[in-house]
Amino acid sequence: MNADRLPPVAPEVTATLVENLSPRLRKRLDAAVAKLGARTTRRDGDTVTIEVDDETELRLHAPGGVVATTDAITCGCLLAPACVHRAAAACAAPAADLAPELVDRPTGEVPDPASVTDPASVTEGTSETAPASATDRTPVTDRAPTPALDSASSLEVASPDQRAAADALWSAGAAVLEAGVDGAGAVTQSALLRAAHTARLRQLPRVSGAALSVVTLLRAARAGDPSYRTADLVTALAELLGTAHRVGTSSGAELAAVRGRARRPYSPDGSLRLYGLFTEPVVTDSGHGGVRTWVAGSDGRLFTVGDVAPGGVGRALGVADRAVRLGDSALTHRELGRAGLAVAGATVSPDGRLGAGKGVKAVTARGAAWTEPPLAALWETPPSEQAARALRSTSRYADPDGGGSDLLFLDVELLGAVRESGGSCLLARCAGGVPVRLTVADDDPALAHRDNVTLLAAAPGTRLRIIGRLVPAPHPRLTLLACSHPSGEGTIDLGFDRLRRADLPDPTAPVHPAPPRPGGSGAHSPLYLLERRVEQTVPAGRAALGMLGDVTAETRRIRRAGLPTAAGLLTALCASAARRDRDLFGRLLPADTDGFATHWLAAARYTAAVAESLCSAAWDPTQEGAR
Repeated sequence: MNADRLPPVAPEVTATLVENLSPRLRKRLDAAVAKLGARTTRRDGDTVTIEVDDETELRLHAPGGVVATTDAITCGCLLAPACVHRAAAACAAPAADLAPELVDRPTGEVPDPASVTDPASVTEGTSETAPASATDRTPVTDRAPTPALDSASSLEVASPDQRAAADALWSAGAAVLEAGVDGAGAVTQSALLRAAHTARLRQLPRVSGAALSVVTLLRAARAGDPSYRTADLVTALAELLGTAHRVGTSSGAELAAVRGRARRPYSPDGSLRLYGLFTEPVVTDSGHGGVRTWVAGSDGRLFTVGDVAPGGVGRALGVADRAVRLGDSALTHRELGRAGLAVAGATVSPDGRLGAGKGVKAVTARGAAWTEPPLAALWETPPSEQAARALRSTSRYADPDGGGSDLLFLDVELLGAVRESGGSCLLARCAGGVPVRLTVADDDPALAHRDNVTLLAAAPGTRLRIIGRLVPAPHPRLTLLACSHPSGEGTIDLGFDRLRRADLPDPTAPVHPAPPRPGGSGAHSPLYLLERRVEQTVPAGRAALGMLGDVTAETRRIRRAGLPTAAGLLTALCASAARRDRDLFGRLLPADTDGFATHWLAAARYTAAVAESLCSAAWDPTQEGAR
């Protein structure tokens, strides 16, 4: 049974079913979830049936697509409704995020997985943690992130109920760190779900969404999902703990950002003249598929028109040639990516999505080439400035409502393929001589990304105008989304359009070795010694980190590199992990999970801030040591 075949279950439903189990059945819950995962399912309308055994069936009724009450999960076994099967089914199903829908969303569109947390997106605020500064030959200033100052005149603070809800989420998140992925089973997850539900009722949608992201990633890790990455869970846990902590310490405008917004309404934006840029496929881990078409206004602002719904890559390929749901336009998404629109009564969400309400009128208009105004101006901004802007948008702890785009618009010369530890990618050179690695946006063979990048790697010397998405890394790196045609005529949507060898000026190309690693302090920084300890905590828990032994040699190396704050954080983290006090009779006292979570959070946020600083410096051609 694939979990994606089960309907999403409301967090409070899962939490209630687990809480109602007897202690004996709770111990059997993880095994029951695994056993249920091997059973077959069938769908009949709004009801999904699981065959528990030859004589017993388990049903999940999901009117509207979500299992919203405990009574909607029924079991035919003799112990029902107090059986373990109902709770196991709820734990095996995706956790539903019951946030109010976006106002004025086009029919069939779902939240962008990239904005959920906010997976998302998903999917799809707080004040941003400022990255360490980059100066001269030392791109990293060793300092801890500094909270933003509250400039609002209001002294509003969180209510007692909100602080209590945030404290519960902190405790649930700290319990995950204590146990690690291996120990954070269904019972630990249900505590997170209960706390997330309470936080949403207390008007704390941001931290509630972060908790749901943690649960989703924990389930992916425990199920062996190949798309799971420990770094994602590190980010989600740090977001959960950091936001929960700040609920009780923030006030005014900062508190509003920490609370977040469950509803992100579209706001009126008058009349817009839009010019198509490109169309990209959207395929999410949750089984959704569709497209996102990027357009630019006459003032250079970027907007998107999307159509994403359950269906995976097959739907993405089909939707690309369907008409855009916007006014009276008959353009398909792929046509819009090269044409234009005149929109009256436009509505726009904070992240730039165009609404399709009844009052929106849109008609087809002439588009513009990438080399013509107003689109040409997008390529005139220096790459370092574009990267800094995109980094603010992609920051691990950026304000979800902060707006901005993670796209870069570059003129490059292709250098050929370059080998990396994880495979190979396309190497190019952009303005200022900065080498940029261009990678595949999606490896699904049904999409054209991989084949196109492979062909482009066989044409060194080719000059292209490209659009890519920033990948935060210590070296310049983008996922390649669209490019000008090698012949100079038109553009290529690299996820949909397929290049041919006849389109390329040179059919053969050498494979380059990886460029030398940067020679400055950023490249040889031993920051990874702290990063790996932060990541090691997540799979195995606090106890595993506490058994690693003396870290004096590591901290000495970090200090020699000019990072005393990182060395202090590593020392404190490992000491907290190993510390177990005893009472007067020599018995071990419970571990200080709150103290350890505090040290881990400080280390996680610090390493993220420094990594962002290194990424920003790598794009600056004046920072010799950052390349």
